Amino acid sequence: MRVNAESLNPYLRVKSSLNRFKSLQSQLLKWYKIHGRHELPWRNTNDMYHIYLSEIMLQQTQVNRVRDEYYPQFLERFPSLEILANAKQDEVLSAWSGLGYYSRARNLHKTAIASSFALPTTQKELIKLPGIGRYTASAICSFGHNQNIPVVDTNIARVIKRVFALMDTSEKIVWSHAEEFVNATEPRHHNLALMDLGSLVCLPKNPKCDECPLSSFCKGKTEPELYTQTKKTVYESLELFYGVLIEEEKIALKYSKEKLYKDMLVLPSVDPIEENLLGEFKHSYTKYRLNVKLYEIQDINDEKDEIVWINLKDFKNAAISSLTKKASKFFID
Repeated sequence: MRVNAESLNPYLRVKSSLNRFKSLQSQLLKWYKIHGRHELPWRNTNDMYHIYLSEIMLQQTQVNRVRDEYYPQFLERFPSLEILANAKQDEVLSAWSGLGYYSRARNLHKTAIASSFALPTTQKELIKLPGIGRYTASAICSFGHNQNIPVVDTNIARVIKRVFALMDTSEKIVWSHAEEFVNATEPRHHNLALMDLGSLVCLPKNPKCDECPLSSFCKGKTEPELYTQTKKTVYESLELFYGVLIEEEKIALKYSKEKLYKDMLVLPSVDPIEENLLGEFKHSYTKYRLNVKLYEIQDINDEKDEIVWINLKDFKNAAISSLTKKASKFFID
C-alpha cells in the first residue's frame, strides 16, 4: 500500500498548499496585468485621501458614475482632507447630492475633521473613525500602503466562496480564507486582481469560468450559484406628499429630520389636496419604492419656523436630496 507522505506530515501539507497558492497567485497577477481596470484614477495615485474618498463613494455606487462624475467633481471642490474638514456640512452634502446614502457624506466630513492633516495608517486606528469599517480600513491599508492584509468586498467574497467551496458563508470564515490566500509579495495588486475578477469574470450569475485564472483550483466551479445564494430583497412601498411654495423666485425647503434624507434640504410635507396636484413620479431609494406626489400650496402652516428659502437659481447647487432634485422638473424650467 502506497502512503502519501503529505498526509502524514502537517508541515508537508502546509508547504504543498503554499506552493499551490503561489502558482495561483502568479496566474491571478498575470491575468490582472492584462485585464485589470488600471485606468481607474484612484488606482493611479498615492494620495490617501483620494483612495479613501473613492472607497466611500464606491460602497453603494456604480464604478462608472463615480469615475466619470462624482469623484472628479468632489475632488475639484474639496481637493484635500484639510479643505474638506474646513467646509460646512451643507457644502459637503451639496457636492454629494445624487449619490444617495447621505450618511456616507456626513461621516466623510466627520472623519476629515477628526484627521484633517492625515489619515491613520493602521486598521486599528482607521476603524475608530466615523463610517470606516473593516473593509474600508483594509482597502485603505492595502491599496494605499501595500500592507499584507486581505480585503473582502462583495466581489472578492464571491470569488473566495467559490474557489474554496465555502458553504459556511460567515464573514469570519470568508475573511480567514482571504487572509490565507493573500500574496505577501504583492498584496495590493493581489487584492485589486480579486476585486476585478469578481466584477468582470466571477459574476453572480453565469460566471465566465473558462476565462478565470483560478479555474484549475476552484472547488465550486461545477455549481457556482450554490456558493453565492443571497436573500431576496424585500422592498417597501411608500407614498409621499410634498408641497411646492414659490415666492419672489425663492422656494420653501426644510432640513429633513427623517432617516431617509437626514440633514438634506427637502420640500415640506403636506396633506394631499388633489385639485392642487402639480405632478407625481416614482423614485427608488435603498429598500424603498416611493410614489411621490407634489402639490402647489399657498402657505406654510405647522412647519413655518423650519422653512429655509432658497433662490431658484441656486436650487440645484444646494444640499438637496436626489428625490428633491428629481421633483424640480415640475417647477423649474
